[in-house]
Amino acid sequence: MIQIERMVRNLCEMVQIPSESGEEQEFIKYLARKFADDLGAKCYIDDYGNLIAKIPARSCSSMSPLFFAMHADTVKPGKGIQPKVVNDFVCSSGDTILGADCKAGIAEFIEAVKSADRYPPLEVVITREEEIGFGGAKHLDFNQITAKQGFLLDMDALDAIVVGGPSHMLIDIEITGKAAHAGMEPEKGISAIKAAANAIAIIKDGRIDAETTSNIGIIQGGLIRNGVPERVTIKAEARSLNHEKCLAVSQIIKDAFEVCARAIGAKAEVVLNLAYKATRIPEDSPMVKIAREALESVGIHPRTIVITGGLESAIYNEKGIQTVPLGNGVKDEHSTSERVAISDMQTVVRVLHYVFNHFCKS
Repeated sequence: MIQIERMVRNLCEMVQIPSESGEEQEFIKYLARKFADDLGAKCYIDDYGNLIAKIPARSCSSMSPLFFAMHADTVKPGKGIQPKVVNDFVCSSGDTILGADCKAGIAEFIEAVKSADRYPPLEVVITREEEIGFGGAKHLDFNQITAKQGFLLDMDALDAIVVGGPSHMLIDIEITGKAAHAGMEPEKGISAIKAAANAIAIIKDGRIDAETTSNIGIIQGGLIRNGVPERVTIKAEARSLNHEKCLAVSQIIKDAFEVCARAIGAKAEVVLNLAYKATRIPEDSPMVKIAREALESVGIHPRTIVITGGLESAIYNEKGIQTVPLGNGVKDEHSTSERVAISDMQTVVRVLHYVFNHFCKS
């Protein structure tokens, strides 16, 4: 039987342990103890600091492990969180995020396992640094994972089954010009800001087409008002559900900065780093079918979607673990209005119970 108070208590306890990206060590150790003590898991922390937990089957003859993934880190401001329960919602005090992304998913998973009558062997991954580029998933010790299929509990909407995601290119640019006194001898300077501005002006950004986007997210340069700026750094990105389009748009951005810098005597160093490659799960695949049936079993009418946002399932699918993202019910994540409905958390637990039972059928 689902114990709602226990689940809410676990969530409130977890969000009070700070775990902003890069600072997850305390929370990972807490989870290792909790998974071992409460779920009988054998826990392993890999060289990157990710938690891998293996939970033995309960009342189930299946020997094939089922994979579940979540992440430990939160965005800022994620320190000093004071959760409160207001009617059906767990929310923050309003000065910080709640951290339910993705700790609600972890609390739901723990409750699902504790309250389930049966489940197959479970292989669980809790990663670091999801919020800053999937660092944990990319460096995960996959030698410890034998499961070939499973679920990611890191979507907001309960009725959505994500079957596709984009290629995502990280684009780091450094432009070097020449410093000079802006009042006394500006003609001796080469403005790195001007080179960057000229490139940005000709780049098409935002929504490029139905499956492709690009963005200039950060620009930093110049030290003083009266100096020709010698150096500028820019952080940009390109995404597309079509991998070749992502590569093409990224190359256009790279060329634009190099050409515009060279045109005024500056130099642009552009580094392209593919964060993850576009993946697509067939809508008629067995895992999508199971996800659909699980949601329908609790009265949800699911929809399959593709997104141009990023989920760690892209990494797992590329590694050969067919991973379907499922919702955990969090609303307004990454904001001080972040909250999760207790009733939605209970629904997620029931969905997981259906999944457990399905994989225990003889």
